[in-house]
Amino acid sequence: MTDPQTPLSFDTSGPRRGMTYRIDAPAAYQSTKSYGHEMGFSCCFRQWRADSHCRLLHGYALAFKFIFESKTLDVRNWVVDFGGLKPLKAMLQDTFDHTLLVAEDDPKKQVLLDLDRVHGIARVVEVSASGCERTAELVYQVTEQWLKDAGYGHVHLVSVEVAEHGANSAVYVGERATQVGG
Repeated sequence: MTDPQTPLSFDTSGPRRGMTYRIDAPAAYQSTKSYGHEMGFSCCFRQWRADSHCRLLHGYALAFKFIFESKTLDVRNWVVDFGGLKPLKAMLQDTFDHTLLVAEDDPKKQVLLDLDRVHGIARVVEVSASGCERTAELVYQVTEQWLKDAGYGHVHLVSVEVAEHGANSAVYVGERATQVGG
């Protein structure tokens, strides 16, 4: 048995015989959590800077996928306790379930905010920027902080993927921690 901190080298047989592969990074465990389109995170937004129809209000039942990583497992042999992610799901529901996301720099921001504050016909959530990429980044940042606050200091959030539908998604990948796990 080799020390898990020691880089691993081995020769392969077959057509690429003699090639040496080296794994320098210590091993890690990954687990994923997905909240699919069927969860009903029906959210409306617009890309006000777009020259296309994306500048108009439009919506999707968003889906989210999280990848968690740790060098160590907890006492139950888990990276994260999936049942313990209920606060994460609640945050997603509060932010993306039947809401209208409005970018803080949208020139029509006040009109859109008034749909909530004045007319009561929308639940408006103001965000720094809209779109899948920035939504993935926002969810990543909130989730990363939640992990720390919830006692998951040994866990690194690798990425968050946000999908509008089966054909379009964006992934935000956080910076790699130099030390993952305890």
